[in-house]
Amino acid sequence: MLTGSEIRRKFLDFFIEKGHRELHSSSLVPQNDPTLLFTNAGMNQFKDVFLGLEKRDYSRATTSQKCVRAGGKHNDLENVGFTNRHHTFFEMLGNFSFGDYFKKDAIAYAWELITSPKWFGISKDKLYVTIFEGDPLVRGVPGGPEVDIVPRDDEAEQLWLEVGVPKERIRAFGRKDNFWQMGDTGPCGPCSEIHYDMGAIASDQGHTDCEFGCDCGRYVEIWNLVFMQYDRQPRVPDGTLFGLKPLPKPSIDTGAGLERMAAVLQGVISNYETDLFTPLVMRAAELTGKDTSDHTGPFIRPVHLELNPHWTSSHKSAGSLRVIADHSRAATFLISDGVIPSNEGRGYVLRKIIRRAITHGRLLGQTKPFLHQMVFSVRDLMQDAYPELKETTERVAKAVLAEETRFAHTLKEGFGRLQDGIELAVQRAEQPGPGDTLARTGTARAVEPLGDRIAEARKRGLKVEYPGEKVFQLYDTYGLPRDFIEDAFRDVGIAFDAEGFERAMEEQKERARASWKGAAKQTANPEYQKLPTSVFEGYRQTRPEGAEVIALLKNGHGTRELQPGDEGEAILDHTPFYAEAGGQVGDRGWFYSDDHNTVVAEVTGTYYPIQGVRAHKVVAKQPIRVGTKVDAVVDTGIREATMRNHTATHLLHAGLREVLGKHVKQAGSLVAPNHLRFDFSHFTAVEDEELQDIEDLINKEVLRNIKVETIENVPIDAAINEYHAMALFGEKYGDKVRVIRIGDFSTELCGGTHTAATGEIGLIKILKEGSVSSGVRRVEAVTGEGSLRHFRKDHQLENVVAALAGHAEADSPADALKLELDKKDAEIKRLARELDQARMKSASSSVASTAEKIKEVKGVKVLAHRVDNLERPQMRTLVDQLRDKVGSGVVVLGSAIDGRVALIAGVTKDLTGRIQAGKIIGQVAQKVGGKGGGRPDMAEAGGDKPEALDAALNDVYNVVESML
Repeated sequence: MLTGSEIRRKFLDFFIEKGHRELHSSSLVPQNDPTLLFTNAGMNQFKDVFLGLEKRDYSRATTSQKCVRAGGKHNDLENVGFTNRHHTFFEMLGNFSFGDYFKKDAIAYAWELITSPKWFGISKDKLYVTIFEGDPLVRGVPGGPEVDIVPRDDEAEQLWLEVGVPKERIRAFGRKDNFWQMGDTGPCGPCSEIHYDMGAIASDQGHTDCEFGCDCGRYVEIWNLVFMQYDRQPRVPDGTLFGLKPLPKPSIDTGAGLERMAAVLQGVISNYETDLFTPLVMRAAELTGKDTSDHTGPFIRPVHLELNPHWTSSHKSAGSLRVIADHSRAATFLISDGVIPSNEGRGYVLRKIIRRAITHGRLLGQTKPFLHQMVFSVRDLMQDAYPELKETTERVAKAVLAEETRFAHTLKEGFGRLQDGIELAVQRAEQPGPGDTLARTGTARAVEPLGDRIAEARKRGLKVEYPGEKVFQLYDTYGLPRDFIEDAFRDVGIAFDAEGFERAMEEQKERARASWKGAAKQTANPEYQKLPTSVFEGYRQTRPEGAEVIALLKNGHGTRELQPGDEGEAILDHTPFYAEAGGQVGDRGWFYSDDHNTVVAEVTGTYYPIQGVRAHKVVAKQPIRVGTKVDAVVDTGIREATMRNHTATHLLHAGLREVLGKHVKQAGSLVAPNHLRFDFSHFTAVEDEELQDIEDLINKEVLRNIKVETIENVPIDAAINEYHAMALFGEKYGDKVRVIRIGDFSTELCGGTHTAATGEIGLIKILKEGSVSSGVRRVEAVTGEGSLRHFRKDHQLENVVAALAGHAEADSPADALKLELDKKDAEIKRLARELDQARMKSASSSVASTAEKIKEVKGVKVLAHRVDNLERPQMRTLVDQLRDKVGSGVVVLGSAIDGRVALIAGVTKDLTGRIQAGKIIGQVAQKVGGKGGGRPDMAEAGGDKPEALDAALNDVYNVVESML
């Protein structure tokens, strides 16, 4: 029996034998693709190749691509762990042809690999294939004509027959299943799927004799072959009708899920039974204190919860273990690739994955942090295929542990919110009114049991309800499991609003889809696609002569010439201009005529419209035509300033890793002529002392004037393993790379421009450090003349400070300023204390004569009094004093300050069984335009109608009377 690792290796080796280039998996974070939340298919890293935006030096490739489907439109997170084949993280095996072979070879390769005894040797009697039946692709506008009906894929059917598939095992399906398109526009085409019959035992619905085509789970798709043969583009300007035209070079994109293939080849029903998961499931059992031996049935035969009426606690426990196993893989790889838990975008999805795993651990009884230990198990299982895990594991485990700790606090808050919500639902039923709310204080709730109060409310014909939208907030924001919430409601007799919950869930999914809809990447402008690669000379010189203008564009369309004042783009056959890439901005400069003196055009920027073609953004100063020869002149002042900042980023990166730890990874950068910006992974703010250590360390390297060594055309494996060069997050690298080495201090893969030695940088001055998002920090710095300008400003400021804060005992103007600020701060605190004391004295004297305001209401003493200009802490103190003075009773104080009203109600402990402060304050607050709540013995509220405060306080006695 082949192991999962052997299946992966065997697949790749097969296609290497067929002339394919093996490529390592790309990052789970798609590079420069706003249409994708995560890498979710093997073809993602080749998307620009298929679109014509990028050219490669090979036409056949094979990969094992790590993928995540857990957000955006691929949001079926709740199914993971409770079906045989749903996962958040999975591996997609694939082979690709970029205008090389097409259907015939793709089908022949696939059939040979899966059926030949030399390779996978799957029984042909277990296999079925599908083809496209020829449905219309698009119906256009409502009521409009059908356009571009794609014919039935008879060619694929004939090719399947030729390799030996019986006709009765070939089925045709519509475009939902067998037509693939990259987006609204771009490459598309029919596809052909290979399915495996798992047997009746795999049916989720208990079918024993269903035929191929049934979606009960018996017939599993194991490989999809996509035949990209059309280009879909708008037929009319408004984009309501689309047209298809054949691609000049049809391509192949295939995908086979490793986990599904392993289940087939290892003879098991569920992916979770394969050796890709069982070690993780067993480790999860160890960490949660569960014994998997009594889960044999449900563990070995997981079925969908909703479809199995016999689902037991053992099934649920097994499902939870699978959730932990799956989610630990996703979390490990996502964080390793630079994603950090946060409240938006990719980080939000990661946070949900981690928290779902933690929640299932708690359902199994584990309340202590455990998930971070799963990270090491994932590493041990997958480090051979993904060696980068060896380096990132410690950082990943720390990130997961930090999230576990954070979530423990969130869960505690969520449980409190749930209890508050139930209390609020009861209060609303007992005394409904607009603006009713409850502010959680974390102490005792009403003395009378909630169940008894709910029962009493129902006897009185009152409806106790909790909106499903609010329930979903507890689930989504605080991570409370739906089962837990339903049980809590059931215990006290409140109906669970499933409809409202599902509605809120669907709205959240729609928001997720909308936030990642993005703009579909367009195919490359044909004007660029037909151009040869530009020869880049910018590493050696900045003013080559005789560069030929081979293309001009104006407003995106090719033109033969640009007139003075026209803005457009120019492509040269060779150029010294660096195109924006790797965080470094593009060069600027000029085109000179062949007299070497007249400026023909100003170059305002340079970029890559497609890989290998450098487009110069130009403003014409003289007529410029295709075929014109020019001197391409880079602005060396801007280039040199940019080079200083780029070399400085390499030193900064190394310095950060030296001082903060090897977990630091680049997460983004900007290298401009006037400053540099460097984002990196780190979980806490960098202390001032650490920043100073980093600045000292990297400037020592500058002062050493070390040679910056450039090593060209290094094989990628040699660069990583022999030179130990750092590959930067999110960057694409070819088979041959460029290595920048600065002594023994820094070695990185980089295509940017650099100084010849570190001394040319001048000096690196770190300006500031701050947070970009959770787990990502940012440093901004300047070099060279930028540092000089900064020091001049600092010196000017120092002179001003010295004049304003003269302290003879201070060693420097900075120390003098600190002494002066400390002095002022102490004075402000003294004055604030005196003001508070004066206010309290005034308030205390005003209530000394409040005896006449104390009224007895049905045997209870009640005092309502106005104390303006007091802050809430002072009012609380005063309420405590007055409760002591009254002995037994109710005290309500109101204060108006800066147009806002503050109210506090206090009830002595002996009376909270009869009347609660929260109920009193709720009714009083309504009269001043506010709301509030709290404990039975102390409650607070606010409002925005100070003019109504006196009337509200006068009405306190009536409110109390109505409640007794």
